[in-house]
Amino acid sequence: MSTSTSPSSPTPGSVPADGGPVSRRELNKAATRQAITGSTLALLRQNGPGNFTVEDIAEAAGISRRTFFNYFSSTEAAIASVTNGFLDSALEQFRRRPADEPILESARAALVELADPMTVAPLAELFGLTQGNPLMARSELEAWDHCTEQIVAAARERSPRGPEAEPDELYVRALAGSVVSCGKAAMDVWFRRCGPDLSPESLAILRQLLIDSMGLLGSGFSGPPTDPTESSANPSIRNAERS
Repeated sequence: MSTSTSPSSPTPGSVPADGGPVSRRELNKAATRQAITGSTLALLRQNGPGNFTVEDIAEAAGISRRTFFNYFSSTEAAIASVTNGFLDSALEQFRRRPADEPILESARAALVELADPMTVAPLAELFGLTQGNPLMARSELEAWDHCTEQIVAAARERSPRGPEAEPDELYVRALAGSVVSCGKAAMDVWFRRCGPDLSPESLAILRQLLIDSMGLLGSGFSGPPTDPTESSANPSIRNAERS
C-alpha cells in the first residue's frame, strides 16, 4: 500500500522555496494536515495499530471523511506521514547546505539542525508504537524508500562534474542507500537500548546515534571507537542500559 508524502508544514511568516509568502490557503491546509496527523498519533497511542478507522480519525480531527481522503489514502498513510515529515525536514535542511560541502557532512549537519526533542519525539514515538506490526513496518519502509530517492535526487544536484553531467549512478544510489540504512540502524539501536522512553535524555541519545551513524559512514566503517570518549553518545547510552 502506497503512502502519501508529507512535506514540512508551513508556519506563519515562513517563506516557501520559491521565495514568495505563504498563502492563507496553504496555512489552512497545513493546519488540517497537522490536525489529522495529530489525531492519528493520539489514536495510535490509545488503541494501537489496526484498531481505529478513517472515520475515527476524521471525528477526532473535526473533519469529514471526504476531507481526510483529500490528504491521505489510508490510516497507514496518515501514520507514515509522521516519518515522512521528519525525513522531509531533514532533506530540506540538507538542501540548504553549501553546494560544495561533502554530502556526508551535509547529512550530519542536517541532523544536528533537527536537534530539538520536539522534532525528534514524534518519529521516535511512532517507531516504538509500530514495532511488531507488519503493515506498519511496510509503511515505514516505504517512507524510508521515499527518502532514499530524494537523497539520490539531491546528490545528483551536487555532482562534481556539474549539473549537466551524468553523475555516477552506482555512487549516488550506494551513498543514498547507505545514509538511509545508517539512519534506520540508529533507530533500531536506540529502541533496543531505551525502549519507549521519550525523555529528553533518551532523545538526546537517539540524536547522537543518528549523528554517530553518519560518522561511521564517513570513516568507511573503519571500526567502532576503541575509546568510549570518542563517541559523545556512549556515556548516555551506558547510563540508559543500566537504568
